Amino acid sequence: MTPPPARRRRTVASGGTPAHSLPRRGTVRRAQAITTYGVGSLIAVDQESFIVSGLDEADRSWNADESPRISERRLARLLGVDHFRLPPASGDTSKDGLRVRRFPVTHSCPECTELRRHRDFNPPAGRSVCGTCEVELVPSRFVVACEAGHLGEFPYRQWVHRSPDRGSTTIGKCGGTLRLRSSGRTSSLRSILVSCTCGQAPEVSMEGSFRRSALWDLGLKCQGDRPWLGTSAPPQECGLRLRTLQRGSSSVWQPVLKSALSIPPWSNRREDPLDGHWEKLRKYDDRAKVEIYLDAVFDDEWPVSLDEVMTLLAAEREEDPDGEAAPTFDHRYRALREKEYERLRSGNDESEHSHDEQFVCETPLGDQSVLDPLGVTGPMLVKKLREVRALKAFTRLIDAESTTDSKEMPLSERPLRWLPAMEVRGEGVFLRLDDDRLDAWEKAPTVAARVERMRTAHQRMLEQRADDPTQAAPSPATPRMVLLHTLAHVLINEWSLDAGYPAASLRERLYAADDMAGVLVYTATSDSAGSLGGLVAQGEPDLLDRTVRSAVHRAEWCSSDPLCVESEASGTGGTNLAACHACVMLPETSCEHNNILLDRALLVGTPEDPHLGFFANIVSG
Repeated sequence: MTPPPARRRRTVASGGTPAHSLPRRGTVRRAQAITTYGVGSLIAVDQESFIVSGLDEADRSWNADESPRISERRLARLLGVDHFRLPPASGDTSKDGLRVRRFPVTHSCPECTELRRHRDFNPPAGRSVCGTCEVELVPSRFVVACEAGHLGEFPYRQWVHRSPDRGSTTIGKCGGTLRLRSSGRTSSLRSILVSCTCGQAPEVSMEGSFRRSALWDLGLKCQGDRPWLGTSAPPQECGLRLRTLQRGSSSVWQPVLKSALSIPPWSNRREDPLDGHWEKLRKYDDRAKVEIYLDAVFDDEWPVSLDEVMTLLAAEREEDPDGEAAPTFDHRYRALREKEYERLRSGNDESEHSHDEQFVCETPLGDQSVLDPLGVTGPMLVKKLREVRALKAFTRLIDAESTTDSKEMPLSERPLRWLPAMEVRGEGVFLRLDDDRLDAWEKAPTVAARVERMRTAHQRMLEQRADDPTQAAPSPATPRMVLLHTLAHVLINEWSLDAGYPAASLRERLYAADDMAGVLVYTATSDSAGSLGGLVAQGEPDLLDRTVRSAVHRAEWCSSDPLCVESEASGTGGTNLAACHACVMLPETSCEHNNILLDRALLVGTPEDPHLGFFANIVSG
């Protein structure tokens, strides 16, 4: 049940004014509306729990017409939208913030121990207290979800009346009241006891409710509930296996985020006035037809010259994946990354462009030959960059980084022409590994065997999380990818000591494929403080040489050694080898792959095989 409008709370982004003159409660930062408290996620406000509403017209999370509009054509084309919108924040015309609904609806009273729907307690208007005991109600700790992204209330009544010799027709018709209490003997699920006053079933604990097949064995299947959409969207047909989750578990909601750097010719924002017209413009191959279309659309002077439009159309067609009649999303996303890699290699000199240019990438002035012994080449100073991070969808129970489209839950019932996004700016350092040396290293049998262990463990984890193991996404683990990933982590740790930025404010962007071997380490914030110059200065060859050497030597030892370096498996599902929080793991805001597929032995080797590491010559020296 959705609380009536007068009772519905609002969470406020970045200190905006709440509706109905409520006190400032549930304040979240603008970026959190994309990464932490996006559509379909649960948010705790004081002692209450809510779910962020969807983006449908009937009751969208925020008023789109009042939200600032941002553009990034490359990413918009990838995600099939026209533009993006920022979440509401202080200073915007929007005053409601993010709209939410009460969820879970099931609450319990600590005083009378009754367990029932929130409205059945008859709470006073605007408060969440038991109408009889006047004690704060406690939202249910448990919810249920399926891998398709649906979310529902935990079936307490079926759990209590789960005797195998009792037919399901009696459940729910017993007339009793559910009660929830804690025995206080332990902090485990065994101490959480549920009973019914009907007397037809004994008091039972919550122990066993988290088993994978616990609810399936009771004949309970997913009913396709989508409480974040309210009454605007009926339940979907589902029937998948339900899993019990803690309300605050990270498995309840994981964002599917996609990002892109603004690169020429799109980085000067000249194309913004043509948002919404590109799909039609792409149909025309010659200048005459494009000119006719622009004349029909713009009565007065064109906002963009014909030459610029033709240049942008040509650049867009260059990102079409080769040899793909109907390219998949992964192929198109890879093409987007490949174009960024090419631009980072070629650079974009600031002196050749106007002040409005949002991508400035220059070759350092120092002698790059000092990096040759390291196997590092092509450093570039990214003095200005702009990144747009968009919330494409979300998942439940499964890893958002390796999910497929069929497991992603969209943000609305009906297709939208926009998505929530953040626009961030910053600076960075880009570097590549020498192709010849890298090719020889990754073909070594010991390297391939070590990475194969990680890839097998990761693939097993993906198949276990997938409802159909045959449809699980392939693991991206390759020697090249794991090496670049681990190198990025040790560089971020090193630069956090030298560049003036904490590790949590630095991010990695990996370019690992058969024809790519690069790392971009950058800082990006939603204001101008993202470009202070401290990180770019570290990209000069002499400084970079010292940084890489220092980072590699620091990776030789971990305070958890010898356990860390000799580990046969570590991390989630055994997807790491020599990697832990004492050596190479980073804050979650910095890592593209959730701190998995890491192994510092690929950098420095192992005591038994010191030549395993790519930088073994530095270690031995």
